[in-house]
Amino acid sequence: MSRYILRRLLWTIAVVLLVTLVTFVIFYVLPSGDPALRFAGKQPTPQVLAQVRRDLGLNHNVVIQYLLYLKRLVLGDSHGWPGLGFSYSTGAAITPQLWQRAQITLQLVLGGAVLWMLIGIPIGVISAMKPRSLFDRASLVTGLVFISTPVFWLGLMLLWLFWSTLGWLPGTGFVAFTNNPVQWAQHMIMPWFTLALLFAAIYARIIRANMLDTLGEDYIRTARAKGLRERRVITHHALRASIVPVITLLAIDIGTLIGGTVIIESIFNLQGLGNWVLEGALNQDLPVTLAVTLIVTIAVSMLSLLADIAYAYLDPRVRFK
Repeated sequence: MSRYILRRLLWTIAVVLLVTLVTFVIFYVLPSGDPALRFAGKQPTPQVLAQVRRDLGLNHNVVIQYLLYLKRLVLGDSHGWPGLGFSYSTGAAITPQLWQRAQITLQLVLGGAVLWMLIGIPIGVISAMKPRSLFDRASLVTGLVFISTPVFWLGLMLLWLFWSTLGWLPGTGFVAFTNNPVQWAQHMIMPWFTLALLFAAIYARIIRANMLDTLGEDYIRTARAKGLRERRVITHHALRASIVPVITLLAIDIGTLIGGTVIIESIFNLQGLGNWVLEGALNQDLPVTLAVTLIVTIAVSMLSLLADIAYAYLDPRVRFK
């Protein structure tokens, strides 16, 4: 197991290095014109342009620029770790903003993931145990509705119903958990459900399909023939085998959503990474866009590593591949 983890860790490091190289080429090398003008935002002053040129090391060749770029990422800079410089539209250091906004986005994504797993897995299991039943058909129709519903429309409908009409929940905004846990949950419940209702429908169908295949396996029939209780057959044998492919999908979805929550964060006024990268694009603030791109790709790589480890724990056969 340790050799398997080491191989996956080395592969993850190689992927992250490749990502840094690709992002460097895309943002620094490929576009034409003065890189300082691209990074300095709208109508930069001569002082800002000079600072940008010093930060980017534009007096060196491309190879040295990349090595300096990598050094800043690994060792940090005067603004903190990782070394991402500062926003040229606001003048604020990027790293503190990055960690602050990443916490909000992580709370949104992880809370939504827990919710959609708690909803999707039981529905998928029950549908597989009772195929073509009324419950199975109802869950299929409901799932298709939520899969087909645009996220922005669903979020607006939740706001209209629970905030504007019923007044049960507060509207937009964010309250830190450390300030008031109750208000934190009240502000996050609608964004969580906006994410969860879509993904729960997808995961329920995946779990149902995997469970139906697994329940037809010989070892399931053997477990039943040995007199094991049906609940144990389902939870300890069928569900464990069926949920393994979902782990990789879950890691990819969480990693992707870390930078892909623009719509939800905009609707509910959550100042996370998605909202930040939208502001950076509108203000032509390239360092912000680059920072979010890097953090998202690194997050996807690390989550894929954790998924591989969990996959190997649940299915020992993959350790020898």
